[in-house]
Amino acid sequence: MAPRLAIVAGSGPMPRRLADSARAAGRDVFILNLDGVTDPATADGLPSATVGIGQLGRAIEILHRENIAEICMIGPVKRPSLSAIGLDKRAIALLPRLIRQGRGDDALLRVVVGELEGEGFRVVGAHEVEASLLAPAGRLGRHAPDAEAEQDVALGVRVARALGALDVGQAVVVQQGQVIGVEAVEGTDRLLERCGALRLAGRGGVLVKLKKPQQERRADLPTVGTDTVARAAAAGLVGIAIETGQTLLVDREATIAACDAEGLFLLGIDPGP
Repeated sequence: MAPRLAIVAGSGPMPRRLADSARAAGRDVFILNLDGVTDPATADGLPSATVGIGQLGRAIEILHRENIAEICMIGPVKRPSLSAIGLDKRAIALLPRLIRQGRGDDALLRVVVGELEGEGFRVVGAHEVEASLLAPAGRLGRHAPDAEAEQDVALGVRVARALGALDVGQAVVVQQGQVIGVEAVEGTDRLLERCGALRLAGRGGVLVKLKKPQQERRADLPTVGTDTVARAAAAGLVGIAIETGQTLLVDREATIAACDAEGLFLLGIDPGP
């Protein structure tokens, strides 16, 4: 029998989708809601508990009490300021380690993952629970990039790699050889909203989204779905390039169909080392 799985649920539909997929495969699933973050419907009909973002000690106590063996963290979490988190003693004890490693999202996730593994839990990625989430290689859908768009994708890859190496963000928008916007703490959705107002006249730009080179891939892989497509289209983009095997493609068929309907290309790329 597969070990009991806890899903630490961020916002959006992915935590519930992953829970349903795991249950369909015969897994016993427990939902750990994050207060003020998790969609209230995520845990409907499932065993669950709720903790604050800074209540690491309480979360660990609950996970042990529920006989959890594996943990999957999925769904975006907007990180508040330290003063607003309400850290418990266990979380406060991690601050020196976090300061040494850096304050970016990946550094934080590595510290949290290390603490959970030290408690005997196995932390798994969403792709280990549902392998079909990973984006395949090549053109996905009817539309393909033209030569100019391919050049924009290549520039976007270089910029996204530089951003990722600094633990800043995963995504960049490039149009006609110019970087229109880069992702920081606001996330991809806000990036696309900003770029809609900044777009140049003429052919639209491209969204390039890559895993950070040093990223903890079990906790924060890039994610693209139908919402991303809708926002990209609203921003006047002509396509989306994502890293094959390193990006979660939510509802693959629906996302590809949305790209087809909007006239956007969707491309799985290998950006190299």
